[in-house]
Amino acid sequence: MTVLVLDNPELIAKAAVAYGFNPATFLTENRATEDKPPHRVRFHYGFNKHALDASDTAIILQHATYLRQHPTLSVRIHGHSDNFGAEDYNRFLSRLRTNAVTKLLIKEGVAESRILVASWGSARPLATPDDRAANRRVELEYLTHDMAKAL
Repeated sequence: MTVLVLDNPELIAKAAVAYGFNPATFLTENRATEDKPPHRVRFHYGFNKHALDASDTAIILQHATYLRQHPTLSVRIHGHSDNFGAEDYNRFLSRLRTNAVTKLLIKEGVAESRILVASWGSARPLATPDDRAANRRVELEYLTHDMAKAL
């Protein structure tokens, strides 16, 4: 038995079209996946950084689109830092990170009233405190209208 492994995306796409795959039909038949938020909700930062890189910005824009399409949802942005340095500065840095995401969402048409922000500093590490890179992050959490009001 011979197995053909295709790792060339362009070749795979051409083969799919040649065998009758229609991207437009596929998208309309699979609308259920469009109703889900973007898969990535965690964004990591370099040491002492708070600006989003281009790939992170692109995914945040997908979140903004999803939020505009679902006006009953709110988002809570959790900002974190590593444990290097003074905790006051770490809380400030985590606030800068959440502000960068918040400004982008607002710029893309998400109402400020639908955005909640929590800046934790180094108080809630994702990994061990020694894994500093994993702990420098922003996380997005979707909330229903009732949950947002309760917070």
